[in-house]
Amino acid sequence: MAPLLEYDRELVSIGRRIRVLKAIDWPLALEERFLDGWRRGQPELPTPAARAVLLNDEMVALRTLMGRIDRGHPVGHWLFKSAWSYYVAARMLAAIGTPEFSRCSTLLYGRPDTQYRSQDITNVESAQEMLAITDELVGNSKLPPVPFDIPAEAFAEMLRERMGPMFCHDDVQVVLDPALPSKATACSKRITLRATAMFSERDLGQLTEHEAFIHTLTSLNGRHQPHLKALGLGAPRTTRTQEGLATFAEIITGSIDISRLRRIALRVVMVKRALDGADFIDVFRGFLDAGQSEIESYRSAARIFRGGDVRGGICFTKDGAYLEGVMIVNLFIRKVLQEGRGELLPMLFVGRLTVSDVITLAPFLESGLIARSVYLPPWARDPQRVLSIMAFSAAAQRLRLDRLDLQRFADYEDEVIAESGLGA
Repeated sequence: MAPLLEYDRELVSIGRRIRVLKAIDWPLALEERFLDGWRRGQPELPTPAARAVLLNDEMVALRTLMGRIDRGHPVGHWLFKSAWSYYVAARMLAAIGTPEFSRCSTLLYGRPDTQYRSQDITNVESAQEMLAITDELVGNSKLPPVPFDIPAEAFAEMLRERMGPMFCHDDVQVVLDPALPSKATACSKRITLRATAMFSERDLGQLTEHEAFIHTLTSLNGRHQPHLKALGLGAPRTTRTQEGLATFAEIITGSIDISRLRRIALRVVMVKRALDGADFIDVFRGFLDAGQSEIESYRSAARIFRGGDVRGGICFTKDGAYLEGVMIVNLFIRKVLQEGRGELLPMLFVGRLTVSDVITLAPFLESGLIARSVYLPPWARDPQRVLSIMAFSAAAQRLRLDRLDLQRFADYEDEVIAESGLGA
């Protein structure tokens, strides 16, 4: 075991130097330039500085480490897969703007059109179905607009109050950054909010469950691990499970709303379009036609094309991982509970893991090599509560909405009385 613990430390040292999102994020100035041209009726493709990020020393170190690890040991196999994912991420950054970038991205985050051997539907088909279902639920009525009227500073204080009782052993800061490309990001030490953004009451629940109680929580639990420090690292291969678990947390706690659900599904569709050759303006229009504002449509499109080619065909596929991830996590939790393995549910939170890692590393929880989670989200503390919600949801899905309208509820009792032969 001693060599594996040494390899664990080496992986942490190398992995911390490979920072994917920081390397490919676009400057905010591109947003102003593009939207100004769009509003004048003269849209032009953005021109990000697509410079390759060379991590040759890290790639050599990872190849050497992968060659030394004993893959026959479950912990060794886990370390190898994590090192492999960092190696692929480094290759991806070295290939920014080329087809190899997309190839590496799909190895790490998947493709919307992949069909798994155990399933009959692809991720993009699930996304299209979700959009169709929500269209049907909304019907012809317009959803009332959500007021985004809370300044970032006031929202940060609300988030601090919500988080405070959870992270009682750690000092987790909420900080503001005017240059943050996304609305919020999280790590083990802080949650960062875009200082210029306006927030809504709904954002509070979503960011608490998604960013704080999953991303920050699993990072902290990983950092508290006494032996396997790579559990706090967040290897690229863990992204699908991490984003899926975070989105599942929004759903199971009732923190998600239909607009956000549609946004997650729409991103999958747009990743597929970009891979098929749609350029940045086509994808921007797709988000705009689906009801997003000009600013949000730009930012959604920019997320897909960062590191890729704005002319289409080469893109960053991470945004497809949210929906695929939540489907995988949902399926995994259902199987865990169905097979009476409820003890595996807390294992999802001991660090940054995939669902595969939960199965592989679970025996080491009993041996003490892996410590139990310091923090657990409230919804995950009682597997029976999760099971009851999922069981009800599965049963309710069998009822057919297309065979009745609201008047049917009023007519039914009258029919029973009339058919009984006992009426006046």
